[in-house]
Amino acid sequence: MRAGLWPGILIMEVLLCFFPVRNCGAVNPEKLFMPGELATAHQKYEEQCSTCHDRSDRSRERQLCLDCHKEIASDLRARQGFHGHLTGIDTAQCRACHVEHQGRDADIVKFNREPFSHEATDFPLRGAHAVVACDSCHLHGKKFREAPRECVACHQPQEPHQGKLGKDCASCHDPKSWQEVRFDHDKTAFPLHDKHQAVKCAECHFGNRYKGTPGVCVSCHAPDDVHRGERGPKCASCHSTTGWKSSKFDHAKETGFALDGEHSHLECQDCHRSGNMQTPIPKECHGCHQGQDEHAGRFGTDCARCHGPTKWQTTTFDHTRDGHWELAGQHAKLECHACHTVALGTRKLGTDCIGCHKPSDVHRSKLGTQCDECHQPQGWKPVTNFDHDLTKFPLLGLHVAVTCDQCHSSRTFAVEGSKCVDCHKKDDTHRGNFGAECDQCHSPNGWKLWKFDHGKQTGFALLGAHSKLDCAGCHRQPATQVKLNSECASCHSQDDVHLGQFGGQCQKCHGTVTFKGARPR
Repeated sequence: MRAGLWPGILIMEVLLCFFPVRNCGAVNPEKLFMPGELATAHQKYEEQCSTCHDRSDRSRERQLCLDCHKEIASDLRARQGFHGHLTGIDTAQCRACHVEHQGRDADIVKFNREPFSHEATDFPLRGAHAVVACDSCHLHGKKFREAPRECVACHQPQEPHQGKLGKDCASCHDPKSWQEVRFDHDKTAFPLHDKHQAVKCAECHFGNRYKGTPGVCVSCHAPDDVHRGERGPKCASCHSTTGWKSSKFDHAKETGFALDGEHSHLECQDCHRSGNMQTPIPKECHGCHQGQDEHAGRFGTDCARCHGPTKWQTTTFDHTRDGHWELAGQHAKLECHACHTVALGTRKLGTDCIGCHKPSDVHRSKLGTQCDECHQPQGWKPVTNFDHDLTKFPLLGLHVAVTCDQCHSSRTFAVEGSKCVDCHKKDDTHRGNFGAECDQCHSPNGWKLWKFDHGKQTGFALLGAHSKLDCAGCHRQPATQVKLNSECASCHSQDDVHLGQFGGQCQKCHGTVTFKGARPR
């Protein structure tokens, strides 16, 4: 016997001594340790703890539950039903949600309808189903899993087909509304094209008759037959489903003028306005479309040279191939008449940029006529072709991010000074005290990135308190005008408590950190 069981046995023996019973054989010792009564549904198992518990392996409780609740076990295996859709359910214990030993009237199911999401079931609520009350499908006294899933089970009173189309309503109808039908008539022996697509089902299928519906035109269109049957029942031999007025007359074969593109949608009287088909009409585009020629005759009368019969906006003219000048970038977006302002042959257009863009030349012809040496046809800005590194002033550091007009204000791009101070005079915090060669100390990567070595370049190293001084602390006048003396007294004469008695070489006794603590050196 395991050592861990002895304390429990001793406690049980003590309790039996204090609480003797008349018939010891009828007492289940395990029941003395039961924390509370089981719910009514499980009441019959109170005397058989091993039905739900395994004292040697508590993790088996999940399997013991499933041995009784076989429907739920089946759902878990098939990944269906409410339990089958739960996350982490493969390892979860049933007691995590369903707590027992809380009394006969305890709610061990703990099902709350309000926050319940039907997405975790085999029947997600879509469309109009999302607003249906629970009791409409889940009848009182029935298990939730017993609710029907077939459409006809709930919607039979609304089914207008009298069952002649089967029970799979979802094959045609959408859950949003009965009126939204998605039946594909093309899968039948009579595909719906053109005008037939707008016809309601009941206009052909009288009294829910779907099988044996006639497919001959005259069976439906006898009242529309203006020929009164003289040309037989096969209307489709001449007419099409786009409309009665459109026929299958071979216009190209009979007249030599094929009805292509938009022409195929025209009514006969749109061209044959007199009604007499024998009256000659023009075959050239300009004969009918002169009023639609937005070029005002500038490109002649042969519209087919550029346009196709589909739409006016669609052009077959290739400007690179036919006009020997590629329309790239912004040029491709231009209307024809933006450049061709007069009739062809009257004036020949130039191919150099300045021929069209002279009014836009902000350089006033100072940089020549070949705009494409710097600019791209995608737009005047930004300038991508010009390489400033080939000039006398390569762009380094932050100069790369500067726009052209910040330095070349006149836009003639002539040399406007290459010294730092020519552009940065207003940024010179030294007010000219260190001359015009800013690059001796500063870097083009930023003003604060200066590299002046005072000790190496002037012979006077800034040590101690001197290293904390601003340049203007000593250099109050331009360095080109006044050269500072390196003797201490030249700057510290007012601080000399010796009144000059020991000369101007203060460093003989004092250090650069502080005047205090002087000692002869």
